[in-house]
Amino acid sequence: MLTSQFSIRNINFKSEQVFMLSALLVNGGNYLYNLILGRMLGPTQFADAAILITLLMVLSFMAMTFQLTVAKFTAGSVDEDQTVFVNFLKKISLFIGVILGIVIALFAENLQILLQTSSKAMFYFFAAGIPLYFLMSVNRGYYQGNKNFFKLSVTYQGEMLSRLGITIILLWTLNTDSSLLIAIGILASFIFGLLPYKKTTSTSIKKSVLDNKNTKSVLLFISITAFYEFTQIIINNSDIILVKHYFEAYEAGLYASLALIGRMVYFVAWMFVMILLPTVVKMKKNGENTLPVFFKYLSLISLLAGSIVVATYFIPEFIIQLMFGKAYLAMAPLLWKYALATSLFAISNVFVYYFLSLEKYIPVIASGVFGIAQVSLIIFFHKSLEQVVEIQIIAMVLLLVIQLILFFYQQNKNVELK
Repeated sequence: MLTSQFSIRNINFKSEQVFMLSALLVNGGNYLYNLILGRMLGPTQFADAAILITLLMVLSFMAMTFQLTVAKFTAGSVDEDQTVFVNFLKKISLFIGVILGIVIALFAENLQILLQTSSKAMFYFFAAGIPLYFLMSVNRGYYQGNKNFFKLSVTYQGEMLSRLGITIILLWTLNTDSSLLIAIGILASFIFGLLPYKKTTSTSIKKSVLDNKNTKSVLLFISITAFYEFTQIIINNSDIILVKHYFEAYEAGLYASLALIGRMVYFVAWMFVMILLPTVVKMKKNGENTLPVFFKYLSLISLLAGSIVVATYFIPEFIIQLMFGKAYLAMAPLLWKYALATSLFAISNVFVYYFLSLEKYIPVIASGVFGIAQVSLIIFFHKSLEQVVEIQIIAMVLLLVIQLILFFYQQNKNVELK
């Protein structure tokens, strides 16, 4: 396993610090990608691009099931056991990825009609990349579980930089359907994101299998995590898809810009959660108290979330014009509200991932309930974009209250047992 720190000109950096810096660069690069597309395409064409970006986010949530599972079951394990888990998850992820890709390809025309996109070909390219993305996530889970944040950072940087560079080159050099070119750029980035790839091909490894007990544990965790990632898909992406369905392309494009700016807090929180999970799992195995590290990351994320909400409240016009340009300024009054909804969701996520690390699953079910509630409310109440945003604030406030109640209940229960 790689050492936990390295030195540049006598300055020592922990691998966690390197990953945090890398995650900031990745998030910055992804935002630059979105901003460039928004400025190059304009609100109407950007609505189609936003659908591809949203589908990519949906895919990332689905793939996170495999990444978190590998991270959990490799953290603190010996090399041979790690390899068995990785092989097992590779087979499952590739099988599910191929099936899902075929389904999307078969229903590409239906998706074009449902989401009112200009092309169905973009769905074919996106479908082709799904197995690669799932395999990439298993690879990342291995590095995350081993806290090898150097190589984990490289995979994220490779995906982001290649998608940014290839997409811009294609849009500048080829005069064809922009959504198709964006889909090709996304597919190409999955290939670069596979590097560095953890190979497990020795004869002894091929013959190794999980025992029944471990297989059940892995499948249970996959099921629970998949359910939670599904709730994240609903909460974090359903609004853009529903707005694209219910509103005109121009309004949908404006809303997409709002969502991409407002979700900044979620992407920042994500890098902390990536470090939190393997840390808590390892501390639990060692019998250590996990609450201090939980409160540390909860405080950091809450502080960042609050700062972003304050900024979007006082200077929304400046932020929108800086990022997307004057064409999107109509969304300025809603920016702080959307940022607030996303902040509440990001803070709730810290509780859920903490409990997932401890194999406590009730908070996951709570997220699922409120995810479905949010979709239902938007379906019934979508007279304006403002109403869509305010519904999300209400749902996320209630979700955070429930997570707090569950947390304090669990702590009181632990005290009584002691």
